[in-house]
Amino acid sequence: MAQPAKISSLKQWRDRAGGLPPVLVDALQACQSQLLPEAECCDVLDLLGMLGCDAQTQAAALWFELARVDPAAWQLRAGNLPAQLQRLVTGQQAAEQVWTLHAQRSPQQGNEGLRRLLLAIVRDLRVVFVLLARQLARMRGAALLPAEQAAALSRLTRDIHVPLANRLGIWQLKWELEDLAFRFLQPDTYRRIATLLDERRSDRESFIRESLDELHRALEAAGIHAELAGRPKHIYSIWKKMQRKSLEFSDLYDIRAVRVLVDNITDCYGALGVVHARWPHLPHEFDDYIARPKANGYRSLHTAVIGPAGKTLEVQIRTHEMHRANELGVAAHWRYKEGGSGDAEFEAKIAWMRKLLEPRGEDDSSLASDLQTELLEDRVYLLTPKGEVFDLARGATVLDFAYVVHTEVGHRCRGAKVNGRIVPLTFQPQSGDRVEILTTKLGEPSRDWLSPHHGYLHTARAKDKVRAWFRRIAHDANLAAGRAMFERELKRLGLSSTDVSRLPAHFHLQTQDELLVALALGEITSGQIARVLQEAAQPAAPLVPELSPARVPALDHGALTIDGVGNLLTTLARCCQPLPGDPVRGFITRGRGVSVHRADCASLARLARRDPDRVIEVSWGSVASQAYEVDIELRGYDRKELQKDVTSVISNAAAHIIASSSRLQAQTGEVTMRFTLRVRDFEQLSTLLAKLLALPNVVDARRVGVG
Repeated sequence: MAQPAKISSLKQWRDRAGGLPPVLVDALQACQSQLLPEAECCDVLDLLGMLGCDAQTQAAALWFELARVDPAAWQLRAGNLPAQLQRLVTGQQAAEQVWTLHAQRSPQQGNEGLRRLLLAIVRDLRVVFVLLARQLARMRGAALLPAEQAAALSRLTRDIHVPLANRLGIWQLKWELEDLAFRFLQPDTYRRIATLLDERRSDRESFIRESLDELHRALEAAGIHAELAGRPKHIYSIWKKMQRKSLEFSDLYDIRAVRVLVDNITDCYGALGVVHARWPHLPHEFDDYIARPKANGYRSLHTAVIGPAGKTLEVQIRTHEMHRANELGVAAHWRYKEGGSGDAEFEAKIAWMRKLLEPRGEDDSSLASDLQTELLEDRVYLLTPKGEVFDLARGATVLDFAYVVHTEVGHRCRGAKVNGRIVPLTFQPQSGDRVEILTTKLGEPSRDWLSPHHGYLHTARAKDKVRAWFRRIAHDANLAAGRAMFERELKRLGLSSTDVSRLPAHFHLQTQDELLVALALGEITSGQIARVLQEAAQPAAPLVPELSPARVPALDHGALTIDGVGNLLTTLARCCQPLPGDPVRGFITRGRGVSVHRADCASLARLARRDPDRVIEVSWGSVASQAYEVDIELRGYDRKELQKDVTSVISNAAAHIIASSSRLQAQTGEVTMRFTLRVRDFEQLSTLLAKLLALPNVVDARRVGVG
């Protein structure tokens, strides 16, 4: 889009930059009558145009200014704007949170977390371009601000915007942002270097012209078509090199520098050969960023030679495409985002940008390790009340966050506030949320925190810290706690008489006591125990079809193995409702095939005394897709929507309700609920009962009708 270089008012910008898309014209018309910083807005529009951003991005920059200056006017118009445009404005508003946090931080606090947070809350890459362009426009006018405000703006630029522009490879913005921030943060040093540059400018320009003429003739003789130009040297980069190499200004060789642009990579290396043949090169001052690009995608050949009159000269050689990408970075590829066949390099840069973890130093050699970090989409970035930023795996709870802040904070955590609102410990905050942990003076973790059924902890790090705390207490206490948990689980599942002697071997443990301690420490879960009890009792067999919804379920012969008998119809006895993993025996009925009972079923015992010959041995086969009916009972105290919560938990656990009933004692408020459910196996039942027991006002949840 062709745009005038300098326009100071929005009306002039609209009138003189003809052929604008309607989305941008609408924004200009809405904003030109408002009290906006017009020169700054025009500068932002020019910069976004230079970066190749679309009209929607430019319009979003204007709408954000309107929302900031006149929120009421923005609210009146926002609803009529496209959703994508609204998201671009919202992204800029979210970034304001980062600027506020930066202003509140002490100089000693690192800014890595803030940069991560910014890219976590700004989901559309185009917002980053707007943020960089607006910051550069503000920095260009910083000389008119009071010294304190200019310094604060410069610190924000140095800590947030410069690293972003650097990592995105947007060099045109990066260099200017860097120099302007340096100007206000270290004015004396800036003026000294600027003065030295001005004093030697005429000699340097004369030397560059002579070098360019000589190199141009050599390249033409070699048949290489190239564009040559002097390369501007930025004041901040000069100062950084002086600091890094402990050099004086007079000792810097790359104050004199030229850039060579060619058509292809072959010509890059051809031109390098011409340069080295023409002038002696400095062996330790050569870098091949074409074969080994920088982490931010920068590609070029760098060399230093002894040029005319014995003066050092830096030469950069690259293709036109490399130059465009180096100067504009990701922005140079933005046009390929929508439509067409796509651009693999652009997509790689986008993926890389989302992995952005800016190091604390500016040494590019340290950037490579950042590429091994996790994607931002897999992390959430949370704030403490003091504005510190912590990142956790997505799905982490506020209790996980407490353990990230400090182990003792986690141990003593008893509640949390997210953005000022009290939430349960299982609450999963989102990026940008401010989390305040509520603690007690003397507190300790709960064993329930280790249970996956309750959902208190998501991260392995937090679970390890809880286990470590319990390991420190006496072995006998862990053993007693594990035994109580084990017996409670068996009773809840109706397995109190089950043989569990082989359980330790399944978990590579030697004794029952080791199993109980592991259960107490959360290294083994009750669901795993239920699954092993089921698997240990059944040999592998082909998959069986899902049970049809019959009141008394008939099993496919693959679900049970019947010793010495062919393919018979089998049904589960309603009196004891056996589940996979239960010890079972069969009773041959008249007309209904084999009725399968729990081995300890009282009804089976009576039948066996009457007709012992009709009792046969059966065992569980494959139950991968088999369904079984089971009765469960809940006891608790009545409250509003208790039954709704119970049925919701059952539904979310993928169990099917066949029948239900409830009884309320009005005098005491005690309520008893019974459900007949269809479940897959013990593990599903165990998980479901644990979740039901975790509901408010529920005091007991267990399997019933087992003998």
